[in-house]
This record gives sequence, structure tokens and C-alpha cells, in this order.
Amino acid sequence: MILYPAIDLKDGQAVRLLRGEMEKATVFNDDPAAQARAFVEAGCDWLHLVDLNGAFAGEPVNAAAVEAILAACPGTPAQLGGGIRDMATIEAWISKGLARVILGTVAVENPDLVREAARAFPGKVAVGIDARGGMVATKGWAEETNVDATDLARSFEDAGVAAIIYTDINRDGAMQGPNIDATAALARAVSIPVIASGGVSSIADLVALRDCGAQLNGAISGRALYDGAIDLKEALATLKG
Repeated sequence: MILYPAIDLKDGQAVRLLRGEMEKATVFNDDPAAQARAFVEAGCDWLHLVDLNGAFAGEPVNAAAVEAILAACPGTPAQLGGGIRDMATIEAWISKGLARVILGTVAVENPDLVREAARAFPGKVAVGIDARGGMVATKGWAEETNVDATDLARSFEDAGVAAIIYTDINRDGAMQGPNIDATAALARAVSIPVIASGGVSSIADLVALRDCGAQLNGAISGRALYDGAIDLKEALATLKG
């Protein structure tokens, strides 16, 4: 199982939010590229990037920070979500060296775009499913929908997407542990690789996800890495061991 360290970008800085609320942002590093380098030097195989401003704006806002991260870590694949809502933006990011784009809002509003992108860029398109109480939220988690998270995941079974990133919004940034039951249930419901996100706050959480009985591709952690609740090198060694 892959550990994806999260770098959430707001106003050019690496931050963490509490349950997705922009006014509850804690700045952890004003140099996101340096933060990315530190994660890579600790042994991370992937980076998980989120353009928070972009998620609300519907277009890339922290592009300079993302490009700086890609330049600083040329050998490490990175995935990016937030504000990616048309084919031109998808093409632009992949041409700049991004390994994977994450499509969230458009997965609900324009699923045909997800299918088109997955066909055009095999292995480079993931779907981000962010849910409260099992129902999907979009546009930076600001808008609730009546779409069931599992139904949305199943709708992309034949689309060729590389992964589903499932976030339990109520757990995100709260350091209360992930929603293991919901994540495992989603992973069992689809053949697409699932990455867990939201609330991963200890090595025990990572082990619990790894051993949950469903085949998870990975887990994303943010605040716990910045706070020191998870020692990154120890966590990577545990997962690889």
C-alpha cells in the first residue's frame, strides 16, 4: 500500500484545512517545493497535491506552486486535484509532467469528460470522490449533492480510470482516524484501485487500512505528517515491511 503525503495549496503555501473549511487553514510551509523535496528525501514514492483555491475557483490558481514542486522532484510521480474541469487543463498538466490528474466535481457534473480523458491519457486520470455521510460533495466540498459515493464509483467501472480517491470529509484534518468501514466497502464494490483519504493520523491507522480486508492502493495523509503524529520514514518502512 502506497503512502501519499498530501500538499494542500492555498495562496501559494502548503496548508491543512479542518473538514475542508478554508477559513480553518493552518500554514505548515510557505515553500511547497521544499516540503515536497523533504517528503521525497524521506522515501515517498508519490506526492498528492491539491489546489484548494482552484477547487473553489473552478480553474488552476496555484499553478506556480505545483510547477515548482514538479521541478523540484522530477523523478517522483505526483497527482493533482482541484480546479481541473476541462480537457485543455488536463492536457496542460500532463504535458507539464504531472503523473495523474484527479477529477472530482466534473465526475458528477460531466462524467463524459472523465471517460474522454481516461481514454486519451491511459493511467493518468483518477476520480476524486469526496463524501459526507456517504453522499458526494463538490466544488471544494462547498456543494452537497444527492449522489451516492458508491454509485458514482461504480459508474466509472468501464471508463479506464487509474484510481478512485475516496475522502470522508468529516474525518479530513480532524486527526480522528479514517472511516475504514466506508472505505473498505467502497473498495469491495469496485474493481478500480481505491486510495483512502481523510483522518489518517497514526501508523496504526495506516496498518488498519492495509489490513482492512479490501485491497487498497494507498492512503493519503497530511496533517499527521506535518504535526509529527506520523513519522514518515517509520510509516514507509512499516508499510513496505
